[in-house]
Amino acid sequence: MIFTMQDNNFKTTTMKFIKKLSIFLAVAAFWIAVWQLLYLYIGNMYILPSPLSVGATAAELAASGEFWLTVATSFVNIFKGFLLAHLTGILLAVVTAKSKVVDAVFAPIMAIVKATPIASFIILLLVMLGKDAVPETAAFLIVVPTVWENMLSGIKSLDKKLWEVTKIYNFSLKKKIKFFYIPSIMPFFVPAFKATLGMAWKAGIAAEVICNIANTIGGKIYDTKVYLEIPELFAWTAVTVIVSIILEKLLMLLINAVGGKDKR
Repeated sequence: MIFTMQDNNFKTTTMKFIKKLSIFLAVAAFWIAVWQLLYLYIGNMYILPSPLSVGATAAELAASGEFWLTVATSFVNIFKGFLLAHLTGILLAVVTAKSKVVDAVFAPIMAIVKATPIASFIILLLVMLGKDAVPETAAFLIVVPTVWENMLSGIKSLDKKLWEVTKIYNFSLKKKIKFFYIPSIMPFFVPAFKATLGMAWKAGIAAEVICNIANTIGGKIYDTKVYLEIPELFAWTAVTVIVSIILEKLLMLLINAVGGKDKR
């Protein structure tokens, strides 16, 4: 009986995966076909290269060790800013939730940071810090306000009755974190984490392009502009999108394992 249930669950999971994969491939095929038709209609590879040329260029790039080093460099630089922004945003949320004075001091700063165009920040950071520090700092600045807002809302919405229950039953700190804080905060943390990951990645790549940082994805995109290597431009752009999607999926699996269920 147990094996029958396990077999049924495995079959159901497999069928769902096959269905999702089939839909994804069908949609991808449709848009590649649209792309090919546009390429044939325009007839100018310097405006729109063909899907085949972009695919061949991407495969050629991926075959070199320099490609993976470039992707890793961009990932490390941007992800450092992303993680630091989350730690800072959470810490600020805790502090501002407890102190109205601190909240009054930091709220306008967060509003200004959130409203300022990222291009302005990148140029200012380039002048003040030098180009190597710009991608992670740009990622940091674009993420902090959103994390702070969401976590502050989560802290303010904590159920006081449930908190009293943890005190009545003398929960240890570990149990409080597991059974009270994480379930209460995750509905606010997960959307912020998911939304800001893409924001940080785009801001970091934009900073690399503007600053023309060598051995980064943004630096490679800048080079394609200079040398008019349009298929390579499309290939690196595709790499940027694909890496962002993969990162999101992997990190959301990690977050779900901790306790934030997100089935999208």
